[in-house]
Amino acid sequence: MARINRWLERVLEAWLIFLITALTLIVVAAVIARRGGGSFIWYDEVASIMLAWITYFGASLAALKRAHIGFDGLLLSLPLNVRLAAVWFGEFVVIAFFVLLAYSGWMLMQVLQGMNMISLPWVSLAFTQSVIPVSSLLFILCQVLSIPAYMRRVKEGVSHDDLEIENALRTNEGNAKP
Repeated sequence: MARINRWLERVLEAWLIFLITALTLIVVAAVIARRGGGSFIWYDEVASIMLAWITYFGASLAALKRAHIGFDGLLLSLPLNVRLAAVWFGEFVVIAFFVLLAYSGWMLMQVLQGMNMISLPWVSLAFTQSVIPVSSLLFILCQVLSIPAYMRRVKEGVSHDDLEIENALRTNEGNAKP
């Protein structure tokens, strides 16, 4: 399971690096063009769509790493059986929400069939909005893949902050000069 998580993490990181780099290049090129007296009519629309894609795929990566905002202190203060029930309830709610979001995104794509972007008429709006169902399903996958490690942490009473501090100390020890 850890191998799959690492592979998926690397794929998502590479995809996000590509999207962020492309967005940066588009915005810089648009600024240079505008400074030079010209303008790209499409850059606003494309940049906003890319930003949405970065947000959605970034949320999936955060789900895989369990890096979303949480209440570990409150959760870990509960008795173990209540804590485990709360975690499973939370998992159910999150997954149910993203199933609903994936379905809604799919329905939106059906409504947008045949419509195209205004500034780039050869790009389908269904394609630009496909990020909603695709990333929702990806979020669910990432959430499910991260459950076993998360449940171990919850059972052991280890918070996400504790792990970050431990990793920072380990990294610092590895970089310490004699």
